[in-house]
Parts: sequence; structure tokens; C-alpha cells
Amino acid sequence: MNTRVTPAPVKHSIVVDAPIARAFKVFTEDFGSFKPRDHNLLRVDIAETVFEPRVGGHVYDRGVDGSECRFARVLAFEPPHRVLLSWDISPQWQIETDPAKTSEWEVRFIAESEARTRVELEHRKLERHGDGWESVRGGVDGDKGWPLYLRNFAELFARKG
Repeated sequence: MNTRVTPAPVKHSIVVDAPIARAFKVFTEDFGSFKPRDHNLLRVDIAETVFEPRVGGHVYDRGVDGSECRFARVLAFEPPHRVLLSWDISPQWQIETDPAKTSEWEVRFIAESEARTRVELEHRKLERHGDGWESVRGGVDGDKGWPLYLRNFAELFARKG
């Protein structure tokens, strides 16, 4: 008997003190400024994190030695409202090269006022990872997952004022 479980998506949101266009721009152009440096699948330190702002682009870490780790593909890019990306990391926390075995994460930007934006992140289709998908869900939903990314993102605006 095959009972395929469809897990509930992971959902987190935060409000930042920034107009919607600025929030979107910082999220996509400065992703590496709030992605923790220790979230690294390379064998060397990260020199930079690159977010290619177009459908078909990638999000990847470039190591100090020039090596690259492409951990997401840009599936939708709709400034300043939405980005949709793949999660190309397996339950073993290694790069997954089969797109059928990757989940997806969507980030929506909703203007609450001219100077405040709600950022809603939803990570879904986790069951695509196959056996061990629960560890992916636990990782992205835990304190060192999306909640940490969103807190770090919000702090960029608190510091810049």
C-alpha cells in the first residue's frame, strides 16, 4: 500500500520598514548579506552569494577558490511582488540535480504602507525530496532556517534606518 504524504508547507513572514520596491531589491540583490555564511555546502569559505535576477537564473555560493554551489533555480521573477525558486538541496544536505526531487520556495512582497512591506515566504512540495523529506522540512522551518533568514533580512533595514 503506497500512502504518499503531502506535508503542509512551511510558512513564515516578517514586516520590514521599507517600501515594496526596496524590500524586493534588497532581498534579491543582497541575498548574501543576510544568508548565514555558515550555510555552506562548499569545501571552502564563501566569497559571495549570487542571485541571478531572471527566470532560468540561479542562486549560488561562490567559494574563495572560485568553486560554485548552485542551490536554487529562479522559476518566477516578478518584481516587486514575487519570486519563486527551487530548493535543490537533498535530505542529505547535498545538491540535488534532479528537478523532480526538489521542493520550491516562494517569496511574496506585499505593501502594507508606502514605507512598510510584509514579506511572506512559503516553502512547499517538500514530499518531492522523497525519503527523508522531513529533515528538509525541519531544517527550513527551524530556528536556523527561514526564520533566521527573515530576521537577518529585517535587521538590514533596522540598521540602515
